[in-house]
Amino acid sequence: MGIFNMSGGGPWGGGPWGGPPRGGNGQTPRGRGPQPPNIEDLLRRGQDQFRKLMPGGVGSGRGIIYIVIAVVVLWLASGLYRVLPDEQGVVLRFGQYVYKTDPGLHLRWPSPIESVLTPKVTRVNRLEVGFRSGAEGTVGRGGGARQVPEEALMLTGDENIVDINFTVFWVINDATRYLFNIKNPEGTVKAVAESAVREVVGRTPIAAALAEGRGKIENDTQKLLQDILDSYGGGITVTQVQLQKVDPPTPVIDAFRDVQRARADQERKRNEAEAYRNSILPVARGEAVRLVQESEAYKAQVVAEAQGEAERFLSVYNAYLTAQDVTTTRLYIETMQDILRNANKIVIDKSAQGPGVVPYLPLPELGHFAAQPPSGAAPSAQPQAQQQQGQGQRLTPGQVSNQRGAKP
Repeated sequence: MGIFNMSGGGPWGGGPWGGPPRGGNGQTPRGRGPQPPNIEDLLRRGQDQFRKLMPGGVGSGRGIIYIVIAVVVLWLASGLYRVLPDEQGVVLRFGQYVYKTDPGLHLRWPSPIESVLTPKVTRVNRLEVGFRSGAEGTVGRGGGARQVPEEALMLTGDENIVDINFTVFWVINDATRYLFNIKNPEGTVKAVAESAVREVVGRTPIAAALAEGRGKIENDTQKLLQDILDSYGGGITVTQVQLQKVDPPTPVIDAFRDVQRARADQERKRNEAEAYRNSILPVARGEAVRLVQESEAYKAQVVAEAQGEAERFLSVYNAYLTAQDVTTTRLYIETMQDILRNANKIVIDKSAQGPGVVPYLPLPELGHFAAQPPSGAAPSAQPQAQQQQGQGQRLTPGQVSNQRGAKP
């Protein structure tokens, strides 16, 4: 049975929507446009077609079977579902977890037997603490961000107040734990993140929080936040904790900057003092080391000389025990040599025969005149006199008389 009769214009006569028949050439008669369909006529003709399918009527056994079959087919078809690429399907049977499904088309038992939840497991969720962005993706103070002081004001390790805004990025790593272990995942992540940041900032001085300690705060907060969420079994992975703003509170920021400048001056003065100390101490230490080394050298010298004198004395003593006369004479000669080395000397020959008067030999004067000979004197007399004076030459009484006679 056809739905439309192309030659007659349709099952309800006229056009396909029950309009007036067109002319022989298929054109609408002049002066009459298309008319809207008659709803009552459409319903009546639809009922007629349905009666033709079920000759016995809706209340007949055949009609009921058809209705039941259609309802069952529709009910089974409702079990077909699709999991998107960024989702993970979690199938529940009477509210209890049964299994997980990957992205794609799947079939389950229709409701109310089974139901499916599809959380997005690859989407990076963004959570703001201390501020609220005015628009999607707006970060920080610009772009109409609204500050939340009750979340942003925190106490540092040195009992200063700091205003911190930060953002937490997290993803779902286990859809089952995410759905059933935490009642409000986003609220839980926010509360735990704020608690973790307060704990980390509470151990950090404000100077480090404002400067080089920001990276350490982010890493420590991320680790602590992840540990707490893992202990909850939340099925959440924290990918990043990003500090957006770390400043002193607005009412005291000017005073805080003055304090920071004073601390910078204090640090500069301390560095200058340490530099001066470092320039003085090495010199003093070097001088001390030099004096110690000189003292040790003098000590070693004195000890060595004493040991040498002791050994020399022992050797002389042993020689004295062996030959007393020779040793005594030798000691006397060496002693007189040491005594008379720089003294004016007069040598007298006791063995010479003559009067009892000992002649005087003025050797220093002779040396003086020998150094400055008179004009006409022989040039060889000066070296001879100097040689006699320097060597202490022994003179006979006759030579002494000649020397005295030669005196001017």
